[in-house]
Amino acid sequence: MNDDPTALREVPTAFPSDFLWGTATSAYQIEGAWNEDGRGESIWDRFSHTPGRVKGGDTGDVACDHYHRWREDIALMQAMGMRAYRFSIAWPRLFPQGDGALNTKGLDFYDRLVDGLLEAGIEPFVTLYHWDLPQALQEKGGWTNRETVHAFAFYAHAVAQRLGDRVRYWITHNEPWVIAFLGHHFGLHAPGIEDSGASLTVAHHLLLSHALAMEAIRSQAPHVQVGITLDFSWIEAATPDHREEARAMDAWRNRWFIDPLMGRGYPADGLRDFHRLGWLDAPALPCVEEGDMRLIALPIDFLGVNYYTRTLIGGEGERERTDIGWEVYPEGLYKLLNRLAFEYPIPAFYITENGASYNDAPGPDGEIRDTRRIAYLESHFAAAARALRCGVPLKGYFVWSLLDNFEWAEGYSQRFGLVWVDFATQERRLKASARWYRDFVRRWRASER
Repeated sequence: MNDDPTALREVPTAFPSDFLWGTATSAYQIEGAWNEDGRGESIWDRFSHTPGRVKGGDTGDVACDHYHRWREDIALMQAMGMRAYRFSIAWPRLFPQGDGALNTKGLDFYDRLVDGLLEAGIEPFVTLYHWDLPQALQEKGGWTNRETVHAFAFYAHAVAQRLGDRVRYWITHNEPWVIAFLGHHFGLHAPGIEDSGASLTVAHHLLLSHALAMEAIRSQAPHVQVGITLDFSWIEAATPDHREEARAMDAWRNRWFIDPLMGRGYPADGLRDFHRLGWLDAPALPCVEEGDMRLIALPIDFLGVNYYTRTLIGGEGERERTDIGWEVYPEGLYKLLNRLAFEYPIPAFYITENGASYNDAPGPDGEIRDTRRIAYLESHFAAAARALRCGVPLKGYFVWSLLDNFEWAEGYSQRFGLVWVDFATQERRLKASARWYRDFVRRWRASER
């Protein structure tokens, strides 16, 4: 952490007056109330209740109890001066069976949440899918079944019909790479499948469902902005001998989703690598039907960018690491934003997730002095400011996360929140980083006057 409070004085001035500063969460990670008011079971309910899948046997049954404490959480955002909040909707809370009859009690919750945010002067960003597929659909094949594509579009239509008059920003999917590959190739996330061929089919169906969901949203709310959030890692080769491996990693890790979205199709070098590795019987995807790629390439209004770290091929790197083990590499954010802006015709970008896990506990005085998180955010905000000066059309920045929460397969062992949560009592406390973020936003607002 830089001890000089004036050291980043010039950074706030780089961000325009309409820039959206906010925080982000996802439904399964914070809501709890897993079986209340008609909510159905999700694949993460099933996965987290399966012994050995989640560290410590943790589940999202209660999580941060946001379902009951959402007013308190809006007040925390308001106290921090946030202008926007990115949250996800739990598909099984609205459609317990994935499709069919709408559970109005579930949609009523999000209706109240949106109204509460707007009353507090906070712009809602809705993510339709943050990994919690209804278990009923999984039992029919889940994302390997093409019918799930149409069920997702049906769900998107229903949500947009209800909330489209007030929600201006919509994200179809969060991190389809994680869904496809961590969930269906490595089996580390729900639904816990280890099948390389299935993972590629899932990836394609996610992109196709994104396109159909965009059409559904726009049919109900033609004035809104619709995009998708992809997770990226800045890929570098540690030595010249590792360049080919880094190229292959980039095709799989970064270009596999952005290229087809931009009308370029799936990376040909990636397909060759998949064939070489035995993931495909032939260097082509059997799940692609006529017209799919045209639909997938429908224009997006913005791209959500999730960035945490880089991947150094052939080396470990010498920088600081967060408590989850990820290298702190803000330069990767600067390079990534420039690459995306100058390589792809994307009209606007939002950093939809960026943050760090540091497990600092309250001190004797009750304060949580997470100075490493402050340093992390300082350096990444500065990297984003540099990208803006280079002409990147960056429109907003969402820090992950508002609250310490259920961190997927890590359970409650990792804390990404600006707000500390006592999971036994649900007490919330602003960390030092939350106050720093509040003061940063105040300096930015003062610089715009």
